[in-house]
Amino acid sequence: MPHRNIAHPGSGLSAALTLLFAVATGAMVGTLYYAQPLLGPIARDLHMAPRLAGLLVTVTQLGYVIGLLFIVPLGDRVENRRLVLGLLIAVTAALALTALAQNAAWFLVAAILVGTASCAVQILVPMAASLATPARRGEVVGNVMAGLLLGILLARPAASVIAYIAGWRAVFAIAAALMAALLLLLLRFLPRIQPTGTMPYPALIGSMLRLYATEPVLRRRALYQCAAFGTFSLFWTAVPLLLAHDFHLNQLGIALFALVGAAGAASAPIAGRLADRGHSQIGTAASLGSIIIAFALSALAVAWHNLILLAAAGILLDIGVQANNVLGQRAIYSLAPTLRARLNGAYMAAFFVGGATGSALGSQLLLDHGWPGIALAGMIAPACALTSLTIHLIQARVPRQQPG
Repeated sequence: MPHRNIAHPGSGLSAALTLLFAVATGAMVGTLYYAQPLLGPIARDLHMAPRLAGLLVTVTQLGYVIGLLFIVPLGDRVENRRLVLGLLIAVTAALALTALAQNAAWFLVAAILVGTASCAVQILVPMAASLATPARRGEVVGNVMAGLLLGILLARPAASVIAYIAGWRAVFAIAAALMAALLLLLLRFLPRIQPTGTMPYPALIGSMLRLYATEPVLRRRALYQCAAFGTFSLFWTAVPLLLAHDFHLNQLGIALFALVGAAGAASAPIAGRLADRGHSQIGTAASLGSIIIAFALSALAVAWHNLILLAAAGILLDIGVQANNVLGQRAIYSLAPTLRARLNGAYMAAFFVGGATGSALGSQLLLDHGWPGIALAGMIAPACALTSLTIHLIQARVPRQQPG
């Protein structure tokens, strides 16, 4: 679709444009995860203590939360294409600064900027949902999220392979070049969406925060995915350290291990179709249950020193987390089209608060309590979310067709 045209909500999304949204979101979200498998090399090069290594990932995710809270709501007021392109310029510059970092403070500041500007992802996803016809919204969101999730899952192995060949700085230099290329692509093909909102910026931010009080579906979905993504970050922050220390894998071996987790992205389109057919509650229970089982399997895998079983646990974890996220986004996008950017920002802020917490705890829990501590924490969080879902269903007896 030529960029000079204004796209109208519900007008439909072509297969080619859906693919563009999926590729763009996947490429951009990957910037949040490149440091995750490189904690050891970066920390050594920048002279950081092992216990603080998790901060290299945590600060990026906290920057993302800042973007979600203070930039994404502008998607309900500012022309979306212009907002996305501006953020892409910023993330390209921030990645270049990360590649040039000479000390830990420099890296951490640059990482916060990377995370903040990468919130463009959460403007693109609601854009795709807005353009989709209502009957296909879950399917479109699922397909775009599959691209996004592949970006999350492939970022770690790609970073490990590049670091193995050329060092960790090359990872961020290549990422900056990739963002520059994506900027040119979106400049040509990304459609314009002009929101109708005129609310002043302070009121816009305040209204987003008030959504937690006024939208029970948002509260529930934010809780479920905060718990789910917290365990995801916990696992993928701790497992590279475990693989290097207990399984004696180098960066290439860690990359191959992380690559198997990409199979979890296949659950996103399936979850979207389930949501379109009114099976969100069953799908949510199954996804949270799979996360609990995944951490139980991981505990057995480490106890038996079985790398294949540990990889299977990683795949099952990714399937559960990604499916739960698609179901959650489908539910909140059905609430109020005029609030879609703010709803998404509020939802994703809770999502990444969980992720930042998991990243911060990963290396410390592993050092203090070994993998049993990681596995126990990973089972408790989704078990609490599953309990909350069960109580809600018993009390409200929500029909399967109701969003959330």
